[in-house]
Amino acid sequence: MASDQPLADSPTSNVAEYSVGEISQAVKRTVEDAFGRVRVRGEVSGYRGPHSSGHAYFRLKDDRATLEAVIWRGTFSKLAFKPEEGLEIIATGKLTTYPGSSKYQIVIDAIEPAGAGALMALLEERRKTLAAEGLFDAARKRPLPFMPRVIGVVTSPTGAVIRDILHRIADRFPCHVLVWPVRVQGETSAREVAAAIDGFNALAPGGPVPRPDVLIVARGGGSLEDLWGFNEESVVRAAAGSAIPLISAVGHETDTTLIDHASDRRAPTPTGAAEIAVPVRADLEAHLAQLGARLAGTVSRLADDRRSRVRALARGLPQPDQILALPRQRLDGLDGRLRSSLDARLAERRGRLAALGAMLAPARLSEKVARDRQSLGRLARDLPLGLSRGLDLRRRELAHRAARLTTRTSQRLHGDGARRLSQALARLDRAAHDKAGDATSRLAEAARLLKSLSYQSVLERGYALVRDADGTPVRGSAGIASGDRLAIQFAGDDRLDVVADGKAPKNPGRQKPARPASKGGGQGSLF
Repeated sequence: MASDQPLADSPTSNVAEYSVGEISQAVKRTVEDAFGRVRVRGEVSGYRGPHSSGHAYFRLKDDRATLEAVIWRGTFSKLAFKPEEGLEIIATGKLTTYPGSSKYQIVIDAIEPAGAGALMALLEERRKTLAAEGLFDAARKRPLPFMPRVIGVVTSPTGAVIRDILHRIADRFPCHVLVWPVRVQGETSAREVAAAIDGFNALAPGGPVPRPDVLIVARGGGSLEDLWGFNEESVVRAAAGSAIPLISAVGHETDTTLIDHASDRRAPTPTGAAEIAVPVRADLEAHLAQLGARLAGTVSRLADDRRSRVRALARGLPQPDQILALPRQRLDGLDGRLRSSLDARLAERRGRLAALGAMLAPARLSEKVARDRQSLGRLARDLPLGLSRGLDLRRRELAHRAARLTTRTSQRLHGDGARRLSQALARLDRAAHDKAGDATSRLAEAARLLKSLSYQSVLERGYALVRDADGTPVRGSAGIASGDRLAIQFAGDDRLDVVADGKAPKNPGRQKPARPASKGGGQGSLF
């Protein structure tokens, strides 16, 4: 029976036996040998950005199938064009399998957009995203400096663009130009352009490398793919965040990139950027000359107008003589009144001075001093007697009052009261004695002061007083005639009567007055 036949007799008993790993490796070799490097067109699906390891995993699909795709970390960092969800791309890479999940996949080496339509769609989507963030707002744009001293240029150092810019700046307004060399096409162009913009902004004002006043980012014309580096998000954000005003001059006039929207000014060509950055020096010189001529003409006309107005005002003013006539007349009148007032004031002062001089005559002073001396003498003689009499009177009054006290009062005062009474009497005597001594001292001081102020003390120093027959002091020889009787008074009561002979001494300048043999001498009048 068939069921009794051994398994070795089965028709599949001759099929080779493989392990799972062997099958996977065999399939892997077959796929890689059969296809090698391929270009696959499809839509990116399931892309969430790079993994934490740096690798990127997603799928390529069309309307009939799905293909797993992977981009290793080293390759992903070098891609000029990054995958985006829903974007149709052409991926170039190697077809292989992944034994861990029995799937086949493509390891991508390069990515490019599937066509201009896809690039334009991506460009429009990116433009809308950046515009929504406000990077393209007109309020963010800054005015360009009118005459920059330093211009920074970000472009390729070997192309015709930099030569056109330098030539145009030299023709219009020569200034200092700094060139930051970058690649303007290729995978690293966007990164280099963004780094150049940030590098110029990092320069410190006044440092060894001058900080530019304006930046120019320039490139020649090209296709959309050639200019794609200036549409990258890093370049747009660097241009929008630049603190230095920036002019974009990428491509020809019809080419538009995202950096044009983020820059402060867009130029149609690199040459146009140089024309926007600097003015024309010849035009400035002509304009300044025109302004100088207008200023000179304006100043001249203004001076003529002011001169005419001054002349008109001068004609309306009165003559100086008319203006000064009345004040001059008043001044003359005041001058006459001042002279008469001064003369009257001087005469009044002279009269008052003569009256005061008459009051201070030596005869009157002598009489007053004599009267005061007599009064002081009488007071000096009468003061001790008066004080003694007053003291005796007080003592008699006290004795009389003591006698009138009753015996009982006397007994009451016999002890401590008697002692107090005797002490009071003793203090009274001392006070009276002290008061008399003080009055005597003051009287002596007044006498000494009177003596020092008296003309007698002057006479005691060797001077003499000359009087005429009427007793009036003689002040000089001008009023003395020959034969006039004169009286010469010396110190003390010494007096000598003489008669003037009217003869002047031979040498008045050297003659000395002779000293008389008498007690008093004479040196001429004190006054």
